[in-house]
Amino acid sequence: MSALPDGLFAFLDSAGWLGAAVDPIPGDASFRRYFRIRVGQRKAMLMHAPPPEEDPQPFLHVAHWLHHHGLHVPRIYATDTAAGWVLLEDFGDDRMRDWLDLNPQGETGSYRTAIDALVALHTLAPGPFPPYDMAVYTREVGLFTEWYCPAMTLEVDQGGFFGAWEDVLAPLLGRQQPGVTVLRDYHAENIMLLAPQNGGTGPQGIIDFQDALVGHPAYDLVSLLQDARRDVSPQLERQMLAEYLAKTDAGPDFAADYACLGAQRNTKIVGIFARLWKRDFKPRYLSLIPRVWQSLERDLEHPALAPVAAWFDGNIPRQLRESFGGKIA
Repeated sequence: MSALPDGLFAFLDSAGWLGAAVDPIPGDASFRRYFRIRVGQRKAMLMHAPPPEEDPQPFLHVAHWLHHHGLHVPRIYATDTAAGWVLLEDFGDDRMRDWLDLNPQGETGSYRTAIDALVALHTLAPGPFPPYDMAVYTREVGLFTEWYCPAMTLEVDQGGFFGAWEDVLAPLLGRQQPGVTVLRDYHAENIMLLAPQNGGTGPQGIIDFQDALVGHPAYDLVSLLQDARRDVSPQLERQMLAEYLAKTDAGPDFAADYACLGAQRNTKIVGIFARLWKRDFKPRYLSLIPRVWQSLERDLEHPALAPVAAWFDGNIPRQLRESFGGKIA
């Protein structure tokens, strides 16, 4: 086990948690570290997001806004932003993904509750966050040609790649105005079941939202229903989309926008997972790439993706795509 960060107990003492027991929690794909804190019957979660690699301010900014507007996010108990410390509410151990592995009968109920949270979020005016604009969309998909293609020793047409994406995304930008708050990583590993004894239909807590932007309502639906970390059947995806559409005024182009953002997100994720391997020495994410490729291939079938689909046909060998990205480790 790695050593505890310097200053941990001094921060806890100043926050009123003198003598706390500290249990490290396995990390994620960032430089952040998490610890479970206990003093008697009290418990909390401690996040260490140390500068310069991390900055807890965006997390706190989004958390306060979401909490103020009725979303179930962790309450903040104490902070030291200069040192990267945030003490917050502990939502427990029941991540939606892990709970569903043991309780598959609760899948529909859990996803329906998660959809309802998005419906509630999308009724709100967008938060005070930066826009999910063309620059962000194209920068994200650029991770594919920057990291994945070199890992596969592919020489590709980068100019055509970005041109195709701009053709596809330009119509969508107008339709996402005035926009909604987009959490960006809303999926089964970042949803906590706070009352799993209710069959997965009880209250849920949301974590990992610090990168929120103002964008299209389809984006978080894609994140949830084309999950890189958990199989979501096409049947469940269609069912949950239908439930969302029945509760919102999404417009006639929503299916096309959903496919476009699905392709955008999945292309980005393939690049991110390759980067985690090559740059950050975290090869465990490579095993998730085949699932992401399967979702990407389905998205590319939509006519709205024709320019991007043509680029993939011309630059990514069919044999490689049929093996869902190939083995890069």
